[in-house]
Amino acid sequence: MDCGQIEKISKALADETRLRIFEAVSREEHLSCGDLVAMRGVTPATISHHLKILNDAGLIECRKEGQFVYSRSLPETIEAYARALAKLAHGLKRTAKNRQKF
Repeated sequence: MDCGQIEKISKALADETRLRIFEAVSREEHLSCGDLVAMRGVTPATISHHLKILNDAGLIECRKEGQFVYSRSLPETIEAYARALAKLAHGLKRTAKNRQKF
C-alpha cells in the first residue's frame, strides 16, 4: 500500500460520522443507505457523501439493486492498512534510533 492510499484511508476514518458508518457497515453483511440514515439520524445526502468517501478509500463496496444501494465493508483493505501502518511505525522507530546514535 502506498503513502497516498494510507493518507486517503486515514482521512476517511478521521471523520467521526464516517468512522461510525464504517463500524455499522462492518457489523452487517450488507447495509442499505436507508438503514444508515435511520441509525445515524442524518440526511440521505449526507450518508451518500460519506459512503462515497469510504468507497473511494477502498474501505467499503457499494452495489445498487433497483432503487436501493447496499454497502459492505472490505476487511482486506483494513488488514493491508494495518500492515502498512506497522511498517511505517517500525521505520520511524528505526530512524529515531539512528538519530540517537549521533
